[in-house]
Order: sequence, then structure tokens, then C-alpha cells
Amino acid sequence: MKRYLPFVIVAVVGALTLGAGALLYRAKRPAALEIPKNSNTPEKTASMHVRGEANAPVTLEEFADFECPPCANLAGASGQIEEGYSAQLRVIFRHFPLPGHPHAPEAAQVAEAAGLQGRFWEMHDLLYKEQGIWSKAVDARALFNSYAGTLGLNLERFKTDVDSPEVKERVASDKKRGAELGVHSTPTIFVNGRQVLPPVNVATIRAAIDAALNPKPSP
Repeated sequence: MKRYLPFVIVAVVGALTLGAGALLYRAKRPAALEIPKNSNTPEKTASMHVRGEANAPVTLEEFADFECPPCANLAGASGQIEEGYSAQLRVIFRHFPLPGHPHAPEAAQVAEAAGLQGRFWEMHDLLYKEQGIWSKAVDARALFNSYAGTLGLNLERFKTDVDSPEVKERVASDKKRGAELGVHSTPTIFVNGRQVLPPVNVATIRAAIDAALNPKPSP
């Protein structure tokens, strides 16, 4: 028996090490944020931009920053996600401009000003498509005005609306909602009220939607 004792000790130590490692991993892994059931519904907040059926079984709520490169990458693939689920998915966009992105608040206001003329999603797509240009510009406003012209907006009204209290309040309302939910980075996505944990990409979003559509029965 003594002959085997060192091997037994090594095996026990190894098992304890693996167990400790697993516990440490779980402790370090961030807990998913959840939208409380008693929280204001999206319909009750000031700013809401939606694509999809109102009665869709799955709602995807995204908090994003127009100057955030990962958000732009995700926006390029969002159409594929929406098409794949058709009437089963409703998408809500929320502004969450980050402090480190100097043009992000203004870009959010630009999208809202376009939204007042019924072209929010068109401006949303254009801002992400052109992110590499306007995010590096000294005078981003001139570029934003040119985008409004490209979309056929009433330019004088657009210029007035960009800095209007109504538009600023819409952006602030979204950011406040995000902060109350614990959002601190972008993109942050909730599927039926539960956060999609990083890495946030097409695969993890699809997995979250599929899980929402086909929930596992409780044990």
C-alpha cells in the first residue's frame, strides 16, 4: 500500500486543483445581466426604434454606440439574423454612446434627427457603413450633413433637429435605461430580457434566440 501512496496523493491533489480551478473560472465569469420583469417595458421609454413584428415571440434589445467598431461589425450581419428568423424576431435599437468615443453622442443625435423624418434605420446603416471615415474626421458634422442629403432629408430641418432638446432627450433616455440595467460596454444585447454574454457575435446571438424559441423544460 505504501508503494501506491505517492500516486494516491498526486491524484487527490490533482483533483483538488481541478476543482479549485473550476470554481475560480465560475467566479471570474461575469453573470448575465437581466431586465427585471417589473422594469419599464421598451414601449414606455421615450426612444424606441423597432424592426419586426410587435407580437414576435423573441425580442432582441441592443445597446450600441455608432463609433464602436464591434457594433459596426455586428450591424453588417444583423440583416442576416433578422431574415433568418423572420416573424419570430423583433429588434429594438438603443443608444449607448461611450465616453471614449468623441463623435458618438453627436452620431446618435444624427440618427435621431433622421428618425424624426422617418429615416432612422437608413441613417443607422449609413453611419455604421461609413464609420471608418466620420469617426476620424475633424469636422464630423459636415459629413453628417452630407449623409442627410444622401438620404433625401430636409436639410434645414435636420440641422435644427440634431441639436434639439427632443433629440438629446431621446439619446439620454436610452443611455439612462442602459445604465439602470447595468450596461457599461457595447454592443450589449438582451434576448427576451437576458444578456448575451461575450463574445457577442452572430453565433452567440443565434444560440440565444434559438434557446428563447425552444426553452428547455424545468427539471
